[in-house]
Amino acid sequence: MSVFFDIIHTTHYRYAQPVTLGEHRVLFRPRDSHDLRVLATDMQVTPAPVDIRLIQDVYSNSVALVQPQSPATELKVVCTFSVEHTGTRALDFPLSPRAQTFPFDYDSEERVVLAPYLAPYYDDPSGLLRTWANQFTLGQPVTGTRELLVAMTQFIRDTMQYRARFDHGVQTPYDTLRLQSGTCRDFATLMIEAIRQLGYAARFVSGYLYTPWLDSELPAGTGSTHAWLQVYLPGAGWIPFDPTNNLIGGTDLIRVGVARHASFASPVSGSWHGFPGDFLGMEVDVQVHQRT
Repeated sequence: MSVFFDIIHTTHYRYAQPVTLGEHRVLFRPRDSHDLRVLATDMQVTPAPVDIRLIQDVYSNSVALVQPQSPATELKVVCTFSVEHTGTRALDFPLSPRAQTFPFDYDSEERVVLAPYLAPYYDDPSGLLRTWANQFTLGQPVTGTRELLVAMTQFIRDTMQYRARFDHGVQTPYDTLRLQSGTCRDFATLMIEAIRQLGYAARFVSGYLYTPWLDSELPAGTGSTHAWLQVYLPGAGWIPFDPTNNLIGGTDLIRVGVARHASFASPVSGSWHGFPGDFLGMEVDVQVHQRT
């Protein structure tokens, strides 16, 4: 059964005096596929932009390149869209016979296409990540391919503490293991790097999380930007795993962009020129409402 969502994502930068605004990259349009259909989109930029170009980036994400008018004391980007989500029944998809147990091999064509998602982003000279990942093989020569991923997703959710962090960037997986805490993007990065050590192809996903208990009779329920990962499993394709909430598939994850690392999937990025003290801060507000 389809679920319909209306989403408003507002990003607001403020400056103490007029500054020169450079080109900004806005990754906001949900990523269409058989399970997620975009019904409507709109973007309003203040100050009015000189130019907007819509492109597909190297990951086939839909990106708006925006050149705002300047000088200006603010930059406000309001993205609205409606989507139809049929969900992903991730645990029901059968795998190819060759991929049902771990370890398994991708075929030659898959390895060519998946190369950016198979190669670890972080070096692991001491083998720390590989050792941590190996615990989910259950000490057996053969382990279920999907069962290993399910166990790791649940383990991160059960043993690590979510801590909001509003600065830019992502923790290294080593810091997340050391601190036993992080944000959604930190947990996704840890799991991506760990399973790449085991030979899985994985990619970072940015998007939105619908939180049912926050929805209400107001015009829109409060949601949030979110991050998780997808793993490519032969026969089943790209399957979503959310270690922050122990979600696997379903309709509550609304994807926008994918990349080999979190740094390449920022919702809004760009430049401005002025004095460092001119920057007064950034505010982000996300409203996610499920239609009844």
